[in-house]
Amino acid sequence: MSAQAERKTENLPQWKKEEVDELARIIDEYESVGVVGIAGIPSKQLQDMRRDLHGTAVLRVSRNTLQTRALEDAGFGDLVEHIGGQVGIIATDENPFSLYKELEASKTPAPINEGEVAPNDIVIPEGDTGVDPGPFVGELQGIGANARIEDGSIQVMEDSTVLEAGEEVSADLANVLNELGIEPKEVGLDLRAVIAEGVLFDPEDLDIDVEAYRSDVSTAAARARNLSINASFPTATTAPTLIAKATGEAKSLGLQAAIEDEDLMPDLVSKADAQLRALAGQIDDEEALPDELQDVAAPAEPAAADDEDESADDQTDDEAETEDAETDDDDEDDGDGAAGLGEMFG
Repeated sequence: MSAQAERKTENLPQWKKEEVDELARIIDEYESVGVVGIAGIPSKQLQDMRRDLHGTAVLRVSRNTLQTRALEDAGFGDLVEHIGGQVGIIATDENPFSLYKELEASKTPAPINEGEVAPNDIVIPEGDTGVDPGPFVGELQGIGANARIEDGSIQVMEDSTVLEAGEEVSADLANVLNELGIEPKEVGLDLRAVIAEGVLFDPEDLDIDVEAYRSDVSTAAARARNLSINASFPTATTAPTLIAKATGEAKSLGLQAAIEDEDLMPDLVSKADAQLRALAGQIDDEEALPDELQDVAAPAEPAAADDEDESADDQTDDEAETEDAETDDDDEDDGDGAAGLGEMFG
């Protein structure tokens, strides 16, 4: 505590000094410190909320002047402007987003009273009110609801906005809402602001859909990775993929060019064997072939152009050469064909 703060505290009654010290301890002990509104929360419900927060956060309700003094002494002056009305100080080691989410989830619906300000638009929903015909239909119409008697009961014919957010609730409206069992407001700790690691967060900053945010970040990361790979921009994340891609392209080029590389030899041999067997399958006279090629079946008829695979493309030139050779040798006898194959296979 600064010397100036100590001088301010010297003139306080002992119980106030102790209260400021307790508030200062809470502020100093936790990572995140905020101000919450507690207006309209019954004492018993407030105690239940405090109990539910046990183990997660600490709520301390005190006089506004003492809360202001403790926040200023601790260097949390940015929170002082949120001290007003019925408020308390809340402190937690959770991050502000988790704190806000927990406080919002703990809120419960409650009726609204005459003279209160509507926190949001109040709507009388379309449908059967369950109320027998009588003066109540006039009360509904008096507050602006589209209501009439139909099928032996009072019906609201369409969703009717009877009060906009920020407007004051009248006695007539409060009575109608109570009769219909409509609870247009939520009761709970209303987080006004919180400071974590020196950063001030307002509720608007914290009111986010975590799952949607996580999905957006994941999508952005995936698109950035794809862009990096397509642009051949190496990073710690994309380098392994770029290397694998380059390796595959180099291998494909080596196979197409029949480069006699040690790593390519198994694939080149397999490719040559496949081409040889395709050629052998075109020869009807099995005696003209070596024993190991005599049972090779003729390849199936080529599929439509749209369905040809890469292996068919690889064989195109070889099959064309074979067809040319067969055309030129149409008039030659089988002996010449056998001799030619004998030379080919050694």
